[in-house]
Amino acid sequence: MGKVSQRVVHNFLRHDKKFPHVWCAGCSNGTVLGTIIRAIAEQNLDRNNITMVSGIGCSSRMPVYIDLNTLHSLHGRAIAFATGIKTYKPGMKVIVVTGDGDCTAIGGNHLIHAARRNLDLTVIVINNNIYGMTGGQYSPTTPFEAKATTSPFGNFDTPFDICDLAIGAGATFVGRSTAFHTIELQKMIVDAMEHKGFSIIDVVSACPVIYGRMNKKGGPAEMMMAMRDNSILNTAAEKLPPEKVEGKIIRGILKKVDHPEYCERYAELCTKVKEMQHE
Repeated sequence: MGKVSQRVVHNFLRHDKKFPHVWCAGCSNGTVLGTIIRAIAEQNLDRNNITMVSGIGCSSRMPVYIDLNTLHSLHGRAIAFATGIKTYKPGMKVIVVTGDGDCTAIGGNHLIHAARRNLDLTVIVINNNIYGMTGGQYSPTTPFEAKATTSPFGNFDTPFDICDLAIGAGATFVGRSTAFHTIELQKMIVDAMEHKGFSIIDVVSACPVIYGRMNKKGGPAEMMMAMRDNSILNTAAEKLPPEKVEGKIIRGILKKVDHPEYCERYAELCTKVKEMQHE
């Protein structure tokens, strides 16, 4: 991983926009945003050729703060807007930053269809197991029996695994890391951005003010340590008996395959149709 200036995050921020930021003390969003910035800087990409898109939620405030082409769109529709950008400008690097509720509840259909099409997007899901900004409701990833404002006696819905969902839908790059493992996450984001096709990273994150308090998880430091202590690399997990892996967060690149990308296939179809018209 290449060296990145210590001031790179500072240089990528819009200092005249919306500061101080809206995130609570101890929130993982700032940590993840810094990691995304370092991953972009490491690749020496032209900022004018990058667009960051988000929907609605705590993590979806990221485009407000970063100096790129940005779009802060509607709840659950970030991938839909990103699809329009990518199909209109296939050469553009398009990053979607979204939350577990924004992406997998109201935005779930957009997620699975972008994955099955293998559209060249990099989707980064800030997964803190709850709707933070809109009031602390439980989300599709809220653990069984965990408390939220809409499940004060414990969530009885079965949560689903974002990575399993993406793999089942046909995503060609699927990874998971945590807000604690920033160096690992930075490398994973670089890999995802360089991958030709639909890439998604499930970033396990902390919401200490709402989720943490309601579920007695301790403060920000304790929640970060839990990410460290309760997670394991997939390469290590494969060598352990099931009882040693049960309940652990599995990190790493879980799927990476080559498959024709949507925009390239569409361009080929356009060429084929034009040739047919001249026959």
